[in-house]
Amino acid sequence: MTHMITVYYPGLQPVKTIPEDMARLAGRVFQASDRVPGAAGEAFDIGEWLARFREQQGIDPQAPLPTHLKIEAADTFEAIIPWEQLTDASVQFAIDGAPLLKNGPIRLYVPNGSSECLNVKSVVGCRFLQDEEKRGEASFGFKQTFSADEMRIKR
Repeated sequence: MTHMITVYYPGLQPVKTIPEDMARLAGRVFQASDRVPGAAGEAFDIGEWLARFREQQGIDPQAPLPTHLKIEAADTFEAIIPWEQLTDASVQFAIDGAPLLKNGPIRLYVPNGSSECLNVKSVVGCRFLQDEEKRGEASFGFKQTFSADEMRIKR
């Protein structure tokens, strides 16, 4: 079973896609180890993918790029990474041509060490953000998943 990734881009309805379609849209696939020593499998460049995604969605190529990418993992982990820190970032989507069974459906690698978050596994959502006030700021952690009632101590 292939898991879906939901892409959120300002001004657009959410787009659901699969890893293989993302790789096709990126146009160039390479070995993950080309950018991340020891990483296995096939990957594509997140910047190349975004350029083609924007083109596919009819976004003017001169329109400003996002300020951040918010990655959402299946386990509720989230990372917000400034766009300028993603120049060498890649998305692992397969190993030996097969979908990622572990750590999938996709995994984001930020290999240059400029971001606080070097990789995020089990990515199910990509949110492209415009937040000039927080330009350059990165954050990561697990999303709050408890309701107020669940947090109350019952005696």
